[in-house]
Amino acid sequence: MPPKLTTTHWLIIVIASIGFLFDTYELLMTPLVAAPAIAELLKLPPSNPIVTNWVGNLLTIAAVCGGVFGLLGGWLVDKFGRKTIMAASIFLYSAAPFCAAYSTSLTTFIIFRSATFIGVCVEFVAAVTWLAEVFQDKKQKEKWLGITQAFASIGGVCVTLASMWINTKLKAGGLDGFGLPSGLDGTVGAWRYLLMTGILPAIPIALLLPFVPESQVWREKKASGALKRPSFAGLFSPELRRVTLVTTILSACAYGIAFGALQVTVARVTPGLPELAPQAKIMKPMIDEAKALNTQLNALPPGDPGRKEIVAKIKENAIQQAPHKKVIDEMSSKVQFRQEMGGLMGRILLAVLLIVGISRVALLKVFQVPALIILPVTYFMLFAKGGETFLWGYFLCGLVTVAQFSYFGEYLPKIFPLHLRGTGGSFATNVGGRMIGTCMATVNTGWLAPLLADGIQNVRPTHVALAAGYIATAMAVIALIVGFFLPEPKDAD
Repeated sequence: MPPKLTTTHWLIIVIASIGFLFDTYELLMTPLVAAPAIAELLKLPPSNPIVTNWVGNLLTIAAVCGGVFGLLGGWLVDKFGRKTIMAASIFLYSAAPFCAAYSTSLTTFIIFRSATFIGVCVEFVAAVTWLAEVFQDKKQKEKWLGITQAFASIGGVCVTLASMWINTKLKAGGLDGFGLPSGLDGTVGAWRYLLMTGILPAIPIALLLPFVPESQVWREKKASGALKRPSFAGLFSPELRRVTLVTTILSACAYGIAFGALQVTVARVTPGLPELAPQAKIMKPMIDEAKALNTQLNALPPGDPGRKEIVAKIKENAIQQAPHKKVIDEMSSKVQFRQEMGGLMGRILLAVLLIVGISRVALLKVFQVPALIILPVTYFMLFAKGGETFLWGYFLCGLVTVAQFSYFGEYLPKIFPLHLRGTGGSFATNVGGRMIGTCMATVNTGWLAPLLADGIQNVRPTHVALAAGYIATAMAVIALIVGFFLPEPKDAD
């Protein structure tokens, strides 16, 4: 019979759930705020190629910063304690977006968005390590690691709802300026208000943290002097080398599927769905005209008086595109929602299977094997059909992919020894996932899709979908093969 949960246990569960929820909330702000923020800060139309390039640069810079400093954060978790570093990381990713809302230059904006990524990368490892050591009972540990991580998928829904609420309020003229800088039109952009909401997790965390303890097992080992010093070299000792390499590759594959296929689908693949063909046909000459106008604009020096006339034409072009773009945006939101719901269902299913008690290696196969079928079928076949057929396929893609993120959150703290739990989990997640896996987005849109289209200027949603299918299938095959070398955690025997 597992021991009864105390008030302290419940407080820890609440804190961890808030942390996981806002992990996703803070990260998924980026696709919502990046383009309008960069356009305003550079004083360019959102459709300008310079803005598009900087959106890509921002994602790359933030991911690299998150990976590098997240790796260091894992070492800090083992050195200074789980609760301490988790609290610091949550306060970092709460303060950074709030500060980013007041950015007046692109450099400042990128610095604060990168700081947000760093906080999220550190928090995930600190939180799962803390949770794994708080519960002494094995079943309780597995159950609550699975349940709390399910809140990560709710974060995506919450940030979407927050964005919709802010836009509605702004249209009604019901939001205070809060001293935020205004754009060229004299109004405060919705992106600034959305970034301000990033401060929300700091409030409950600050109130609850004084009432919860540090990991007892870590604290006792530290006090007795028996805690070994954490080191990255220790991850490649003979007894840990295999698990370090295997978990790093598996993490890279999971993130590779997410970024190389799922994340590019909403913005780059959705416009090519067959039900949006009428809008695509009508908008093509408008898009071509906008490209030509932006080329003229970029050829003029900043102070040239001719820029004003060209910008006016670009705005007029955007007004003409607006009703058709609205239909595409609505479909993109629907596609995004299906993926978020699929991810949430995947996390819930994983939590249920953890409670049932399937072995850890077999549990991973529950999601890896279906992924080998679902991912290629969705991108190579269902995309061309569109409609509910594609949406349900994309739902299942989210399920089998996001469930693997929760899997590693439960597995990694159990496979590495106490003094290397943060360091090992951070290495696999940040080096494998955030530094290698996220590069698949660039591989798709910057290399493979242009290769399939015979030139970047010819890339269409169909080419991005094909590239997503190839990348996702390759990652799924590699993950399945490498997964056979994954060792079973000792406490799961």
